[in-house]
This record gives sequence, structure tokens and C-alpha cells, in this order.
Amino acid sequence: MPERIGVDMVNTVEKWRENLRELQAQIELEALEARERFQYRFRNGRVVFEEEARRRGREWRVRWSVFLARARPWEIISAPVIYALIVPFVLLDLCVTLYQAICFPIYGIPKVERRAYIAVDRHKLTYLNAMQKLNCVYCGYCNGLLAYVREIAGRTEYYWCPIRHARPLPDRHAHYNDFLPFGDGVRFDERFIEMKKHARACEGCDGCSH
Repeated sequence: MPERIGVDMVNTVEKWRENLRELQAQIELEALEARERFQYRFRNGRVVFEEEARRRGREWRVRWSVFLARARPWEIISAPVIYALIVPFVLLDLCVTLYQAICFPIYGIPKVERRAYIAVDRHKLTYLNAMQKLNCVYCGYCNGLLAYVREIAGRTEYYWCPIRHARPLPDRHAHYNDFLPFGDGVRFDERFIEMKKHARACEGCDGCSH
């Protein structure tokens, strides 16, 4: 019976992966269509808009004074609280980057490419005013940093403790689906050794599920 449950779980996970691959292909297609429609391209990894697109964007821009006038008072008052978080975010960035620089080579785990997760590009949009651009730079950095940290933590968890939790969770990192079932002690030690070897062999596995 446990063997049958294991086979069914593998088949279910494989179906999820196939659905995910199809979704990713659809997203990439829509991204290509958006580039054509909004007239931008990538040059050396940077977004470059056509001059016509830039001109139209400047026409649509809302002045920062109007933008502030539309904001509710409590939104303005709470802004320093939001931006004060830049201090712990930067410390988190430094600490986690230092952690993987020291520990991942020891474990043999491929390092996470930081720039693949932190995207700061929305300030290129000419229809945003200065205040909106600042907000977008901040959000792009902080949310990208959390994704970067999550991937580092996910690879660490895969290497040291690849066991699913007893209760279902709303969201987990991409490696979680490959974890061992909660309570399966019969095969744990053998599979644990195999997974540590696989973690070391998985090159370029950003966002994959092994």
C-alpha cells in the first residue's frame, strides 16, 4: 500500500509539473506579444522603449502633486513606516548573500543568481511620475529580495530537511513538491542521502522542481 501511494503521488506531481510548464509557455508568449504592443525590447538585459512609446508615456503621466493630492492622509502618514523597512531588508540581503557565499560551496549546492530574482525596471516607464517610480523601485527590490531569499532557503531545506509538513500549506517554494512524505520513516534515510546528492548535482535549477 505505501508503494502504491508513492506511485500515485509521483504521477500527481508530474501532472502538476506539466501544467506548470504549459502555463510558463503561455506567460512567455503573452510577454512577447506585450513587447510588440507596447514597443519595448531588451538590450544587454535592460529594457529599452521606442521613442514613440516614450513620448506617449509622457503624455499619460500624472504629476506627482496630483498623485499626492489623491492619496488619503493616512497613506501619506504611513509612508515612513513602509520605507523604514529598507534597513532590515538590506541587512537581510547582505546576511543571506554572505550565508550562501560561505555555506553553499561547502555543501556543494549551486548558488542562487541574485539578479535573476531582483528586477528593478519599472522606473523606465515614462507614464509614471517621480513618486510612483520611487515606489516601484522600492517594491521591485523588496519583493525580488524575498523571492531570492526564498530560493536560497528552499535549496537549504532540500539539502537538510526534505520532508513535507503534516498539514497542507497555502504556498511553498518550488522544491517542496519533491520532498518526502511526512511519516515515511522506512525509506527516509536512503532517500535523504539520494536527495542530498541530487541537490549538489542540480546546476541552474532556479525555479525548477528538480
